[in-house]
Amino acid sequence: MAVDPRQVVAGVLTVTMFVMLGNMIKRDHFESLQVNDSEIPSLHDSTKASEQSLVTLPDGGADAPWKKDGSTLKPCWTKPVLEEVEQSQGFVTFSFTNGPEYHVSQITDAVKVARYLRATLVLPDIRGSKPGDKWNFEEIYDVEKLVKSLDGVLKIAKHQPSKISTRNLAVVKVPNLVTEEFIAENIEPVFRTKGNIRLATYFPSVNMRKTEETSKIDSVACMAMFGSLNLQPAVREVVDSMIERLRTLGRKTSGRFIAVDLRVDILEKKGCQGSGTSRSKSCYGPQEVALFLRKIGFDKDTTLYLTQSRWDSSLDALKDFFPKTYTKEGIMPADKKEKFLDSEASELEKVIDFYISTESDVFVPAISGLFYANVAGQRIASGRTQILVPAKIPGSSASSGDFMSHYVTKRNHFAYSCFC
Repeated sequence: MAVDPRQVVAGVLTVTMFVMLGNMIKRDHFESLQVNDSEIPSLHDSTKASEQSLVTLPDGGADAPWKKDGSTLKPCWTKPVLEEVEQSQGFVTFSFTNGPEYHVSQITDAVKVARYLRATLVLPDIRGSKPGDKWNFEEIYDVEKLVKSLDGVLKIAKHQPSKISTRNLAVVKVPNLVTEEFIAENIEPVFRTKGNIRLATYFPSVNMRKTEETSKIDSVACMAMFGSLNLQPAVREVVDSMIERLRTLGRKTSGRFIAVDLRVDILEKKGCQGSGTSRSKSCYGPQEVALFLRKIGFDKDTTLYLTQSRWDSSLDALKDFFPKTYTKEGIMPADKKEKFLDSEASELEKVIDFYISTESDVFVPAISGLFYANVAGQRIASGRTQILVPAKIPGSSASSGDFMSHYVTKRNHFAYSCFC
């Protein structure tokens, strides 16, 4: 029987195609399962797992609530060096008061004054809001890192010399973001007369907008505000463990979470609770924050951290919308609660709130004030520009980008004088 050559060719081609198809299926099936051992996170490698998931989750487009941060800025300043001139024998002393949002400004003004006067700066003690609340600097902040950051900029004394009596020090009031002109006219004459002074910073305004004076690059102020204060290791460890816990709880959103500055006691003082048309727009209550976040696209799986220390029934309205809403007592390691959450540790609680708020993926200030302003500054400096300011949204939805802080959209924060 004669064989048609065309049939032979067709048969060969068919067999070849099946072989090729089989190889493709085999290769696709098995190569998809081949993963380098080094890429598989172990049970003890939660950080690596989190980093991988954060990289692989898509951004979701222009209307998605989770948006990418802006490009990281670089310092516009260079570290100033103290000129070789005669050093004053005097000292400048001061205290940290009212919480970390004030500490950032207080260290900035103190460094600027001491350098201008060529005086020795004495490290501050830390005073709480209640009489008798007092901590040493090293109980909260890292002494060695501060000294190293200011090395060559000015002289620092870790403790106030015994020859100086606090009662005999001349107290000088200093406005936040003090200028050299103010120092020359109002502080230097007192210092030259008395030899030693004690600073008391006051805040004519609680915002940190650039002015004509502060828009100029001030290397000393920039370095002090953004490069001098670091948490001491034990406190840093607690903050890191709480952030890690929040990222674990937020695994459905790729480890991302929102920090909301919402404190019941302040909301009550500002009249944010309850209904009414006369409510101040400088603050927003739990239900308003919940509606705001939902309308701009955040769903029920979103993890929220509140600066409120302990749960309050008024926060239930927020938890109804976002079940994964936590306060410090819900995520702090059990063995740390006695030290960091007892009634005498209010300053430590404030510090935890400040640093978690600066490092969250999104920050929502439900309360206006210096906490919002200085958290925004630290976030801008580190490239974390997702700062969403609450507002009443008349419709059913809106884009989160429409509610970005003016500090970012208008680049009018003092931080933009320091970073380019």
